[in-house]
Formats: sequence, C-alpha cells, structure tokens
Amino acid sequence: MRPERLVDAVLFDTFGTVVDWRAGISQAVAEFSSAVDPNEFALAWRGRYQPSMAPVRSGEREFVDLDVLHRENLEATAAATGLPLDTADPSDVDWLNRAWHRLPAWPDSVPGLTELKRHFIIGPLSNGHTALLTNMAKHASLPWDVIIGSDITRAYKPDPNAYLRTAELLRLPPERVMLCAAHNTDLAAAQEAGLRTAFIPRPAEYGPSQRLDLQATGPWDVIAQDIVDLATQLREHVPS
Repeated sequence: MRPERLVDAVLFDTFGTVVDWRAGISQAVAEFSSAVDPNEFALAWRGRYQPSMAPVRSGEREFVDLDVLHRENLEATAAATGLPLDTADPSDVDWLNRAWHRLPAWPDSVPGLTELKRHFIIGPLSNGHTALLTNMAKHASLPWDVIIGSDITRAYKPDPNAYLRTAELLRLPPERVMLCAAHNTDLAAAQEAGLRTAFIPRPAEYGPSQRLDLQATGPWDVIAQDIVDLATQLREHVPS
C-alpha cells in the first residue's frame, strides 16, 4: 500500500529553530563593544522581543517590521545595560541592529532542509520580514523554496492570521501545511489554526539556564531530534 503524503509544505520557525540567534547576536555585540557581557546582552535584547510585538497583535499599534522593533529594543537594552550607542557611529549601530539578518544556522539545518526540499515546499513561517529572512537565507545558505515574511501577512505569531495567511498564499489548506518549531507555544497556536506540527528541541538556544522547550509538551504530529531526523521521518510518508 502506497504511503499517503502527510503534508505538501513544511515551514519553519526561524529564530532558535533554524538559526542560533544567541551565538550570532553575542558575536555581533562583542565586535561592537567590550562595555557589556555579549551573551547577557543578547539574552536581554531577545527578552524584549515578544513584549514588543504585543501592541501590534492587539491592534494598539500599526504594523511595523522587526527592524523597527529590534532597533527600539536595542536602544532600551543599551540604556539598561550601559552599552554606548550615543557615542557610536550611526552606521555601526545600524550594523549591530541588522545582526538579526546574519545569524548562523544550527549544524543540522542546511542538510535537513536540503533533504526536505526534495519532497516538500519549504520556507520560513517567521515573525521576520521578507528582506530579513532573505538576507538570513543568503548568510546561512538556507535553501528555501519560498519566503513569506510577516510584512506580507501583516501578522505576528501567535496571531492565527500569521499561520492562515501563509497557507493561503501557498494556495494550500492549513492541514496540508506543517510548522516545525522548537517552541511548544508556537506549535500550539499553529495547531489551533489547523496546521500540522513538528517539534525539534534546541536545548542550547538560551544557554545553560534554559528551562523551557527542552522536550515536546503537546500532541504534535511529529517529534524529531533535529531537522535531519524530521526529514527522515517525513520521507516515510512520501509516495515512491
């Protein structure tokens, strides 16, 4: 009996799932200044990420892309930690803010995505905007088929529209799209919107202090060790 294809598109959360934002941001901060601990600064900067999107999700603020939010969060984090932005060359500050465009991939990301690409449409389903995700793909050699940024969907996860509009743009029903993420809350929102789900752990995302998302906590369709393992498991559902 021929296997039934589980989905047509496998999309990915990017920050933390496909790329190592902590390593990339820490390196950029270290190159920018020695005035702060780069790892602590990276964690603090990232800590403002979700709260900064909340007013956009609630409708209190018009949609602005992540470059704007990252810059606001950078300035707030710098003020709180003593990172000298005011005396720095503005072009250097812009370079630091765009470090989110230049993040390194986890070791399994490119080989896993390359294998998945043989059988499925692959792309990011991220809060990043199209230019950011395109630059990231070039920097980290991510072999996406398609890039649909949040500036196209005009929605930030876990807003259901972030998932549903992406599926609509691919002309696929939600159940033919899978989200792979290292974050259980992202998967819960995707599942609620009707998407298939896959979990992979990234226990080093936040460093030694990480306590959340060390394992799957929901009834996801696939639980894999990494993206290579995900490709192996999904290949079993591809007709020969």
